[in-house]
Amino acid sequence: MCGIVGYIGSQNARDIIVHGLERLEYRGYDSAGLTVYNKDNQIFDVYKDVGRVSILSKSTHNILSSIGIGHTRWATHGKVTTLNAHPHKSTTGRFLIVHNGVIENFIQLKEQYLKDHAFISETDTEVIAHLIEGFSSYMDVENSILTTLKLLKGSYALLIIDTLNKDTIYAAKNKPPLLVGKSSDGITITSDVLALAGYATSYHVLEDKTFVVANQDKVKFYNYDHVEITVKFDVLKMDVAMTEKGNYDHFMLKEINEQPGVIRKIISKYFDNYTIKLNKSLIKSIEAANRIYILAAGTSMHAGLVGKNLLEKLINKPVEVHIASEFAYSDPILDPNPFFILISQSGETADLRACLIKLKTLKYKTLTITNVITSTLAREADYALEIFAGPEIAVASTKAYIAQIAVLTIIGYEISSKEFDLKLELSKVAQAIENFLSDMSNLDGLVVKYFRKPHAFYIGRGIDYATALEAALKLKEISYIHTEGFAAGELKHGTIALIEEGTPVVALISDEKISLNTRSNLHEVKSRGAIPIIITLESLKQKGDDIILDDVHHLLTPILMVVPTQMIAYYAALNLGYDIDKPRNLAKSVTVE
Repeated sequence: MCGIVGYIGSQNARDIIVHGLERLEYRGYDSAGLTVYNKDNQIFDVYKDVGRVSILSKSTHNILSSIGIGHTRWATHGKVTTLNAHPHKSTTGRFLIVHNGVIENFIQLKEQYLKDHAFISETDTEVIAHLIEGFSSYMDVENSILTTLKLLKGSYALLIIDTLNKDTIYAAKNKPPLLVGKSSDGITITSDVLALAGYATSYHVLEDKTFVVANQDKVKFYNYDHVEITVKFDVLKMDVAMTEKGNYDHFMLKEINEQPGVIRKIISKYFDNYTIKLNKSLIKSIEAANRIYILAAGTSMHAGLVGKNLLEKLINKPVEVHIASEFAYSDPILDPNPFFILISQSGETADLRACLIKLKTLKYKTLTITNVITSTLAREADYALEIFAGPEIAVASTKAYIAQIAVLTIIGYEISSKEFDLKLELSKVAQAIENFLSDMSNLDGLVVKYFRKPHAFYIGRGIDYATALEAALKLKEISYIHTEGFAAGELKHGTIALIEEGTPVVALISDEKISLNTRSNLHEVKSRGAIPIIITLESLKQKGDDIILDDVHHLLTPILMVVPTQMIAYYAALNLGYDIDKPRNLAKSVTVE
């Protein structure tokens, strides 16, 4: 959640901060703000407001500055107000600060150190600024910040400006991501690599409890004992065009259409002709385990449910799927010889980080599957695999979901007896997705006609049930239609009471053995007034079916079957007039528990 961008250099800091925050809008936020050193009046101006970054863009469009920090806020402490928006000031206004994360002991810090201080906001962040200024009365700035950092409990990514020094940005992090980008023009510090595209040629991902002092032409890194440390910078290879919508109206539509290319990219990265390129130690660790545990949240958890089905069929080993936020603070009975797979699009999911800390303490082997190979979860797990989906900017995940399933399939296939040609079959899936997307005749009309009711349902059996859960999540999160995914046979055990005249019920049918069972369940809801909609394969179609997809290998049908449901969600939100890429109350990367 939240976005941070800071810049110091010879370019206009205001432009880099605003453009960077616009690229990070996908992360979810409810207010935005920035401070820049205004060269005309020679002070640090602060601008903040409730609403979109576009408001900041308009109010600051004519400001020239060489240094500044900006922030998009997701409310945790205090309501969504201008006063609670970042940046926050110290008592006299000397220090300005933006913060991602949660300071768990901010009330205790107030009582112990700041009893006589007056606070403007309700946030935990303002406490940090006040502490720094308090310590600065008897020590230098860097030690004031470090002393404060050592008192903080919780999570934070911080950018700090001392208004008495317009030549330096200070930064620090513990848990939420923070990156430092360098170019010949200056230094950019941000919470997401997307904000560096076009503004940095190299970058470094900060480790926890690192303190940064950045000037225009140099940047130094310290541990919390104020000992300078040496870090490695990597070349930034991101194309600016990858962060833009191109000819598409929305990022979600662009990302849905990129899915065939993502599958082909995964093939190119994980296959050398017909040999799979995976770490041999990783494969041995999975083979040696008695039971596999998949930990994830949201869409990634649905990919995990599909992965459970795939892995059990391919390698004949039991697999359990756990919600990360539940697993982190529970004590399930575990197999004494387990292997853990953590799935996270961003690689920064706070609930999964809590799980990983727990697993490392227990010395269990772990694998992270992620779209960001430089992320915290990727760096801290024993193994990491990239899904190569490219930047996914729409909040509703599409291409990352199918990529996660594809990578899970490759893992299982490598361990299996290889009774089919996975490379060929994945290629067929890519083509089948392409074929569907090239001819979606009547789909928009179908959605306009039926998806205007307050409720909808997806049903399926077997692996289609997992797809139904993901399909329902997509529809509810961007169209706000209350949607649930159910095992088709469960409808008659209570849920059928919710069926009203005109309620759309979408049936997913990809398995011949149970296709007639699902069709029978559909007749049950139709007789109660529901509108039945069927998504199926060419070999299973019957007269009157609504969406017919090409046949693909039975283990890979979830990758294909989910695509029409993504488009149903897209068209439903479009026709209802909602903000498709930035649905209310949601964030792309959930970096707080």
